[in-house]
Amino acid sequence: MLTDSTPLPSPPLKIYLVEDSSVVRDNLIELLQETLPIEIVGLVSTEADLRKWLQDGGAPCDLVIVDILLRSGSGLGVLTARREFNAPGHWMVLSNHATPEMRRRCIELGADAVFDKSNEIEAMLLYCKRLAGLDAIGDVRNSLEAAL
Repeated sequence: MLTDSTPLPSPPLKIYLVEDSSVVRDNLIELLQETLPIEIVGLVSTEADLRKWLQDGGAPCDLVIVDILLRSGSGLGVLTARREFNAPGHWMVLSNHATPEMRRRCIELGADAVFDKSNEIEAMLLYCKRLAGLDAIGDVRNSLEAAL
């Protein structure tokens, strides 16, 4: 039974993933599923596959997560394709190569956010929660209160 204080379930965040490592891809999907409601609408491992998806009209999604180093092509090429096809939604880079110069370049090419896989996973999850419309601030506050 829902009461006035019971939060309504959030619709799933529709995610398209551009990642060539099956281990990283599987772990990322599992982490996201544990954290918020998501629906994976597509997975590709090359720039060419992403370009084909965009050329075919792409499945509607809220967030495209892009790695920089891909099996073929690059995340920078993926971001360039976003601009060429005027693709909607939020585009986030998640990479082990998030140097200051790479971050600048990704933002210039249209990334909405850039996170380092090795040390910014929590920040990336908060970003995804905000996109999903979840109260990330309240979640952090609740976690802190539970720890005390």
